[in-house]
Amino acid sequence: MVYIWDMEKLIFLKLGGSLITDKERPRTARVDVLAHLCRQIADCYARDRNLSLLIGHGSGSFGHVAAKKYATRQGIPSLTSPNSFPLKGKARMGAYWHGFTEVWHEARELNKIVMDAFRAAKIPALAISPSSGVVARDGKVDSWSIEPIKRALAEGIVPVVYGDVVFDEILGGTILSTEELFIFLARELHPQRILLAGLEDGIYADFPARKRRVARVSPASYPEIRRSIGVSAGTDVTGGMDSKVEQMLKLVEEIPALAVQIFSGVGEGNLGRVLNGEELGTLIYTN
Repeated sequence: MVYIWDMEKLIFLKLGGSLITDKERPRTARVDVLAHLCRQIADCYARDRNLSLLIGHGSGSFGHVAAKKYATRQGIPSLTSPNSFPLKGKARMGAYWHGFTEVWHEARELNKIVMDAFRAAKIPALAISPSSGVVARDGKVDSWSIEPIKRALAEGIVPVVYGDVVFDEILGGTILSTEELFIFLARELHPQRILLAGLEDGIYADFPARKRRVARVSPASYPEIRRSIGVSAGTDVTGGMDSKVEQMLKLVEEIPALAVQIFSGVGEGNLGRVLNGEELGTLIYTN
């Protein structure tokens, strides 16, 4: 079946875990920040009825803490690093899968908070749980039936994905970040822009001093600033800023019409301004 939505208006938006949670305090959501972000999204929809959004969010101080404790991202210890886990045999396997479900519970808990914020702002949003539809292979999406996402977009519903545990053909199990989900979805849905809202207001050429923000970066210019890009504050098992930037650079090389924007979602009205097309933060694009 063919679903129709305005692809020229399709935007992927990530609400970073560092933005919507306090990554220094386990299981602590920034509900006031979430409410402010949702109001800006609702205002943009009110002004532009043709806007199509697919939203993702990180796990922040929810999923990442449990994931680090159980080494969920790395996969089953007996398959990947047999000497890195203190337990043996069935006990080791049982501990891994117990941790796998704990991370799922934490990710779901934050997603519920996020979805409640969308509902309060009267944004018609629907959560799409990656763990129930994605199968990975060696840490990357291998298969995912995205018909529900396409149908949601066609009907004016905002699909919401998030960093989650998934079964993996090689690792047994793993965690996929929102960026990794976006990469697969971008190849299928061809968004115009990917917006990554976090705490940092872009990429810096002198991190952590943060005095020389880079307004634009391309695959050609990236090597000059690569060493200065920082890691995430707090616990982040799916990689820091450097990992996210490198993933997005590869994606814009693959899809030259795509632009990616990294910006701070903290500033007053920043999200609304970026959704309306203003170039804040750092733009990742091809030459």
